[in-house]
Amino acid sequence: MSLKEQFGKDILITGWGHSKFGKLTDETLESLIVQVATDAINTAGIEPGQVDEVYVGQFNSGMMPLAFPSSLALQVSPDLANVPATRVENACASGSAAFQQGTKSLLAGTARTVLVIGAEKMTHAGADVVGAGLLGADYDMAGKSSTTGFTGLFADVAKHYAKRYDADGKLGDVLGTIAAKNHRNGVDNPYAQLRKDLGEEFCRTVSDKNPMVADPLRRTDCSPVSDGAAAVVLSTSPTGGTNPAVRLAGFGQANDFFPASRRDPVAFEATRVSWQRALAMAGVGIADLDLAEVHDCFTIAELLMYEAMGLTEPGQGALALEEGWVFKDGKLPVNLSGGLKSKGHPVGATGVSQHVLAAMQLTGTAGDMQLANPRRAAVQNMGGVGIANYVSILEAV
Repeated sequence: MSLKEQFGKDILITGWGHSKFGKLTDETLESLIVQVATDAINTAGIEPGQVDEVYVGQFNSGMMPLAFPSSLALQVSPDLANVPATRVENACASGSAAFQQGTKSLLAGTARTVLVIGAEKMTHAGADVVGAGLLGADYDMAGKSSTTGFTGLFADVAKHYAKRYDADGKLGDVLGTIAAKNHRNGVDNPYAQLRKDLGEEFCRTVSDKNPMVADPLRRTDCSPVSDGAAAVVLSTSPTGGTNPAVRLAGFGQANDFFPASRRDPVAFEATRVSWQRALAMAGVGIADLDLAEVHDCFTIAELLMYEAMGLTEPGQGALALEEGWVFKDGKLPVNLSGGLKSKGHPVGATGVSQHVLAAMQLTGTAGDMQLANPRRAAVQNMGGVGIANYVSILEAV
């Protein structure tokens, strides 16, 4: 049963905006929010006064002096005065959390048009500040200092994976292939922070320019610290925007236990459940997808995603690369945008950005990134080490 069959209404992405990602020294959190919100409203073909609610996804966690951004979108127009606006936070999944909150407002009938924004400013802060802020998303490390930050946590995941599944010692090469794929895709993304094809040999090799950050993760296995923002307008009916609308066919959310001791470090079980729920609501299977944007904060996360989404069995994620399935010309291209690895990872913006890039693919407006005639896309965004998990299934209208 589809989302519309369950709830009796469509949820449509009718407009969007996206900033460049990177070190944006001339931008503030406010200017980024205003920029993408204005673009989303304009491309949706609506007036600001038609927005019923605003949701802002932002992690922040001490990386910005300003920790109360919910009303910044109101700077777009005086007509947004008194519109309910709420900041939503769920670690690195804050953007998708805001997207789902907006969706639920539409399904509940308390709104007909919702503006969803994801934004983060990170590059102004020192590595120690950013690292401490991100570690707030981990039960055991919150409030502690760490030289490797979240990289160390995902390095531990990679070590567990290697011990269980990597008898041939090839995991490093597999992760290097994922990094090279996403850097190659990112060249075609005008919003991406790192637009350089580094090649597999460079990504697989430890060197002065590609040092080991936390064994076995090299610099090329890690997404960069970024600034950026993205926004979408969600509506229950077409709004006459400049681009065709995109339909939300299904969505899923699942949370796992917070203490690491309560979960299998490589199963990403709640991530798997979020995929199952979204696909079931949409009434489709993994074979019905034409592309996916997934949360590759580290290359090991993308490898585990191949398994969590059901593209391969557990421990066989490398098969998706060996068979070419996840490349641009494969049966399920993954991270045509370059992913977090190349596009960048301004934490609160990531989930909304993924929805925007998928919508662009489905409307034929993705430029050099464009896949030939895609009809259905998946977006997967997570917070923590597989803790807060969100999946959306989008369809061309």
